[in-house]
Amino acid sequence: MDAIRKQASKLREQVARQQQAVLKQFGGGGYGGSDNVVTDEVELQLHQKLEKLYVSTRAGKHYQRDIVRGAEGYIVIGSKQVEIGTKLSEDSRKYGAENTCTSGNTLSRAALSFARAHAQMEKERGNLLKALGTQVAEPLRAMVVGAPLEDARHLAQRYDRMRQEAEAQAIEVSKRQAKVREMPPNAENAIKLEAAEAKLQDLKTNMTILGKEAAAALAAVEAQQQRLTLQRLIAMVEAERAYHQTVLQILDQLEGEMISERRRIETAPTPSLDNSMLPPPAYEEVNGVYSSQTHNGSTDSMGYFLGEVLFPYSAVSEVELNLSVGDYVVVRKVINSGWAEGECKGKAGWFPFSYIERRERVLASKVAEVF
Repeated sequence: MDAIRKQASKLREQVARQQQAVLKQFGGGGYGGSDNVVTDEVELQLHQKLEKLYVSTRAGKHYQRDIVRGAEGYIVIGSKQVEIGTKLSEDSRKYGAENTCTSGNTLSRAALSFARAHAQMEKERGNLLKALGTQVAEPLRAMVVGAPLEDARHLAQRYDRMRQEAEAQAIEVSKRQAKVREMPPNAENAIKLEAAEAKLQDLKTNMTILGKEAAAALAAVEAQQQRLTLQRLIAMVEAERAYHQTVLQILDQLEGEMISERRRIETAPTPSLDNSMLPPPAYEEVNGVYSSQTHNGSTDSMGYFLGEVLFPYSAVSEVELNLSVGDYVVVRKVINSGWAEGECKGKAGWFPFSYIERRERVLASKVAEVF
């Protein structure tokens, strides 16, 4: 008899293992790590739906986190770029405002235009970074750590644990059913089987209710993830598009202004002093020799007249004048060597005659500046 009982026990264990193997074929491992499934078609469909929702919402959460990290990276790097660009803008403004270059103010005007444009561009960059923070990063971060997602995931995890209990209970019921069939009629075994079956039914009922709640919660979260993430992506694209359009307009205007300054330099005639040009004569020589020659008509003296300085000139000796573009000079003498003598801003001296242009009509205020 003992041998028969041992054989029957082995058969029951073998049947239970076979049942488990068959059950595994109906579903292959859930999101919670369970490899067994309660063989009910409705419940199986619910379980598969929950698996898909769980995977979908998890992937959505990870993507939202990636977007948040990307936006925060843009903000950190962009803030440094704003700092660098603002410093460059300020340096350019300072040069343009304080420039004392004697060869003209073309670069000064270009520097001021550059400073103004870059200040505007850095302001627009700051607006873009603010939009990335308030319209993209913050809403997505709030959803990633928000209660709806966590609550739905907890429901799904509770469902999974209850499902594992139901699977274990189903195996227990299967064992007791085999025992009742194989053993002689026994009231105790029947009562235990009935209790096991009742517990299994309660577990399946509660599991179904909990599964539906979890599925509804996860489906709502999934829909919200899809809608909100798309909205934030569109907001990011719109903010970047507006930023680049505005910056392009600023750069187009700046390029036009700077090209205009460059053309002004390229088209202006640049006088060149002949290398063989003699230095200006001494005043004694001019007042002595040239004064006598004036009466003989051998000098190029043209009488007094006003001339406007077209090109700057820096004096290289004490007898020469420093000239700036726009100055007016009273020309007293012009000699064959290309030098002229006159007075500008209360100082008399020599300067290259080709650097000025005669003016017939000059405002009285300009004449006063000469003296």
